[in-house]
Amino acid sequence: MSKRELLKTDFLLLLTAAIWGFAFVAQRAGMAYIGPFLFNGIRFALGSAVLLPVILLSRRKGTSVPRAPLKYGILTGLILFAGASLQQVGLVYTTAGNAGFVTGLYVVIVPVLGLFSGQTCAKNTWAGAIFAVAGMFLLSTVGSSRMASGDILVFAGAVFWALHIQLISKLMKKYDALTLAAVQFVSCSLLSLITALLTESVSVQGIRMAAVPIVYGGVISVGIAYTLQVVAQKKAHPAHAAIIMSLEAVFALIGGWILLAEPVTLQGTAGGVLMLTAMILSATGQAREKGSTGL
Repeated sequence: MSKRELLKTDFLLLLTAAIWGFAFVAQRAGMAYIGPFLFNGIRFALGSAVLLPVILLSRRKGTSVPRAPLKYGILTGLILFAGASLQQVGLVYTTAGNAGFVTGLYVVIVPVLGLFSGQTCAKNTWAGAIFAVAGMFLLSTVGSSRMASGDILVFAGAVFWALHIQLISKLMKKYDALTLAAVQFVSCSLLSLITALLTESVSVQGIRMAAVPIVYGGVISVGIAYTLQVVAQKKAHPAHAAIIMSLEAVFALIGGWILLAEPVTLQGTAGGVLMLTAMILSATGQAREKGSTGL
């Protein structure tokens, strides 16, 4: 890959990280007017709608990648629903910055979960796990004597994000990524909307008040950013891409500080630095491992 192509790819990945980082701000702001499940329901419906023209355009170009069976789209949608729901509910009880860093732990969790399927972990990954635990402790106990409930929920969501990544990485080797994404977004949307109708107060006025965060979270964060990620990762090394996209946590912290006036303490900053270090160590560990095995 030429230097120009590398810069273009890195820019797209950085833009994706920025969009996803500021999405934590939108997700938190939107829940001032509507519940977390309704927010996710509308958000993922918009995201799937944005992907439709991209899918049609790719078919016109004559792509030969087969579409994934419906059952796989529904399965990934169920896992996506679990991860997105835990993250969204967790955001009610924690800051956008905290949620960004804790969610980013999926970079460490993915290879650790891989141990159950016979995969190995590099030393850097284990070092990253230690940094991650220390960082999460510092980040989650800011201003309290115990871990914040919101951070625990977001961490549980990160485990499902990691499971989702493991499954998607296998399916993307065989099937069209955009079609699979659209089906899982629709599945997640339907499950979220059903849950919202059963557990939340739904009002048209609330949806109108949350329109800007919903549009950002659905159209830009889900639809556009996912497309950018797919385009960029066709050429980028997976570990290199993971390192750049781990900056999502930094953008979440900056966005929460600027737009939501969330406090940035010395202890919280130290926790964030440790967690960012964990993400980078884990990603570089995976890079070395793949290089040594020729994968």
